[in-house]
Amino acid sequence: MQKQRFWLYRRQGVYYLHDSVTGRRESLETRHRREAEQIRFTRNEISVRPQLGTALAKACLSVQDPELPTRTWQRVMDEFCSRGKPQTQSRRRRTIDRPPLCHLAKVKLVETTADEFLRTLKSGGAMVSATLRCLQNLAVGFGWLPSPVLAPKHWPKTRTAPKRGISWEEHARILEAEKNPERRAYYEMLWATGASQVDAAMLRAENFDAGTGILSYRRQKTGELSAMRVGDELGALLARLPQEGPLFPKISRSSSSARAAEFRRRCRLLGISGVSLHSYRYAWAERAMASGYPERFAQAALGHSSKAVHRAYAKGAQVQLPALEDYERLQKERGGLAQCRAAAA
Repeated sequence: MQKQRFWLYRRQGVYYLHDSVTGRRESLETRHRREAEQIRFTRNEISVRPQLGTALAKACLSVQDPELPTRTWQRVMDEFCSRGKPQTQSRRRRTIDRPPLCHLAKVKLVETTADEFLRTLKSGGAMVSATLRCLQNLAVGFGWLPSPVLAPKHWPKTRTAPKRGISWEEHARILEAEKNPERRAYYEMLWATGASQVDAAMLRAENFDAGTGILSYRRQKTGELSAMRVGDELGALLARLPQEGPLFPKISRSSSSARAAEFRRRCRLLGISGVSLHSYRYAWAERAMASGYPERFAQAALGHSSKAVHRAYAKGAQVQLPALEDYERLQKERGGLAQCRAAAA
């Protein structure tokens, strides 16, 4: 006769289960003996035949969701890639099609193990980790997974490659070496505005209001409004560009990957490493923070609605702090000047 592993006992009317192997006790959260006996019987059967547990789980869950036993990760991936703006969907699809994730497409959700997730995370990078986390959250949120495959606290930490802004010296070398006038002006626009490569490429003459001196546009990625006042240098640049239609006609018709590839080629020829077109965005935020530009103004110029996002961009800034006594003296001088102006008025 097979020895029973799980035993029932009752405490204050609630039934509990005792594991005679591990010594673990757990509440069954029921006061009905018939329900408790059925749970105990099932646990004992599964301890003898572990493969029975999966079959019973599928049978119970399929009553509520008939597709649950057969649903694969491909269904979750399709749902994930159908959300967001077109460029977001395209980026998600490229990530899904990478080898670390594409092998999960045919795996059934209810048969996925934590070991499979760990192998995927080990072979992928930060983007794969973030995407897989989104897929799991989406599946749990829709009720396609009874519980997470891998608990958040057991998710391995990923290290992202360090990001930095492009320096003025590097930018000047790129401009000096670039012989294509439109591409050279495009790089100047990135330096002056901190726009993302796609936002800068899609700028039109209509985005600049000469009456107010404001350059504004909607960000392609988030739809947030980006607006900034045009200074002398940016104004001189806009005067050299077309006065109607796209500011960069040829560049606007090229793809993001083509623009990035051309920039990488230029940097490789000049021996510049560790930067991309997005580094111009980091550089603008770092320059703004280092010069004491108010954060709310920088957010409006970069088109960010979150302070955390802007602070992440500006984390590489080197701020020159004045001595406290010098700062106090400057404030006193400003206060005295304001009083003189008030008396004169």
